[in-house]
Amino acid sequence: MLKKTPVILLLFLVLQSCTHEQPLDKAKLDRFFVALNKHDESMGSIAMAENGKLIYQNAIGYSQINKDLKTPATVKTKYRVGSITKMFTAVMIFQLIEEGKLSLETRLSVYFPQVPNAQKITIAEMLGHRSGLHNITGDSVYTTYMTGPKSEAELIAIIAHPKPDFEPDTKFAYSNSNFELLGYIVEKLTGNTYAEELKKRITSKIGLADTYYGTKANPANNEAYSYQYTGQWTQMPETDMTIPGGAGAIVSTPSDLIKFIDALFAGKLISPANLAQMKTMKDHYGGAMMYGMGMMMIPFDDKKGFGHGGSIDGFLNFLVYFPDDKLAIAYTSNGVRYSPSEVIMGALNIYLDRPFAIPEFNTITLNTADLDKYVGKYSSTKTPLKIDIIKNNTVLFVESVGQKTRFPLESKGGDKFIYAGITFFQFDPAKKTLTVTQGKVSQLFTKTD
Repeated sequence: MLKKTPVILLLFLVLQSCTHEQPLDKAKLDRFFVALNKHDESMGSIAMAENGKLIYQNAIGYSQINKDLKTPATVKTKYRVGSITKMFTAVMIFQLIEEGKLSLETRLSVYFPQVPNAQKITIAEMLGHRSGLHNITGDSVYTTYMTGPKSEAELIAIIAHPKPDFEPDTKFAYSNSNFELLGYIVEKLTGNTYAEELKKRITSKIGLADTYYGTKANPANNEAYSYQYTGQWTQMPETDMTIPGGAGAIVSTPSDLIKFIDALFAGKLISPANLAQMKTMKDHYGGAMMYGMGMMMIPFDDKKGFGHGGSIDGFLNFLVYFPDDKLAIAYTSNGVRYSPSEVIMGALNIYLDRPFAIPEFNTITLNTADLDKYVGKYSSTKTPLKIDIIKNNTVLFVESVGQKTRFPLESKGGDKFIYAGITFFQFDPAKKTLTVTQGKVSQLFTKTD
C-alpha cells in the first residue's frame, strides 16, 4: 500500500460459513453506513457482488469539502485506490508473459541495469516483494517531493540510489519500488504508456468505465479529494500521480473494482495457471494475511479470500474476493476514523446474517491540558524511527521525525488513542513509554524529552 510506511489493513474474519442463504438485510447495511456518516467516522463507498451480480452499493460523506461547499459522494464517485493498482500491474505482467515477451525468471538488468542487484533480481521476486529493493516511500525525504511531478529517469535514480535491504529472494519486505519498476517494464515492452496499456488490456476489455490512470484530482469529473479528521475534515496533500505509477496510480470505483476481481477469477484476463501463480502465497504480510504475486490472501475460518489493500494520501481502500462463494466486496474511502477492514467486517457479518451490533461511536472529549502528559519525542531500541507527539488545542498528533505530515489521534480513554481505526497508541505517562500496535505487531517507544 502506497504510503510513507505501508498501512496494513488487517481483516481477521472469524466466520462460520460464507453460504448466503438469507436475503441480504440491506436496511441494516444502510443503518450501518448512516451511523458511520452521522458520526464522521468514515467517508467512502462500498459495493458487493454475488456470482458477478451487484447486490449492494452505498456512498457516504463528501467527495469535496471547500468551506461551505460540500459535494456529497455518490456510488459513481472515483477514488485513488493506491496499492490495489498492484493487482492490475501484476495482471498486465502475466499477460505479457503469456504473449512470450518475458518470463518470471527474466532479470531486472534487461531493463534497468543501473538498479542495485538488477542482474540477480527476477520478475517473480519483484511481484512477490522478495527483491530486496528499498521502498522509496519509506524514506523521510519522500514527503519532500511527493506532490511534484517526476520523470521515469528521476524515479529510477531515486530507486537505484539506496543499497538493497537484503539479497534477492532471501526474505519478504513490501516495497513500492518493485511495482514502480514493473509498471515501467510494461511500457518498455509495449511501447505505450501504462495508462494506454491499462485501457487496452483491462478496462476496455471488461467494461470498466470509471477506472484509469489518475492525474491531478478533478472534482468536475467526480473524483474525490482525501481528508483527515481533526475535529472536522481537512484536506490532505495530493501526491502527483507520476510518482506512484504501477504501484499505486489507479483511480476507480468500488463497482468497477468488483467487476475487475470477478473477471480475474473468471479467467477473463489471464490464464488459470497464472492466476494460480498470483494466488500462491509464500510470505506472511501482517497477522494472518499472506502475500503471493501482486495479491494478498485473507484467511477466515476454513476459507480464503484474495485481494489487496491500498492507501495513498488520505485514501484507504480494500478489495477482496471469496472464490468458494463467488463473493466480491470493495470499500474505497477518502476520510478514515473507523478502519476500512472493520467496515468490511461489519458488511460481511450483515451479509451472513450473523450477530452484529452497529457501533454507537461515543466520543471522548479532552481539554488541551489533558494532552500535555503525552507530548514529546519518543524513540525505540528496535527501530530507527523516532516519533513526535504534538498537540494543537484539543487534538493530539503523531509525526515521524523529519517528516512534515502529521496524523491526528482520537482518544479512546485510558491513555489510549487510535489513528484511522487500525493503529493504536497506548501511553504510560508514569513510565514515559508509548506502545504502538497495528494488528498483532507492537512496538515500544520511550519518551526522550
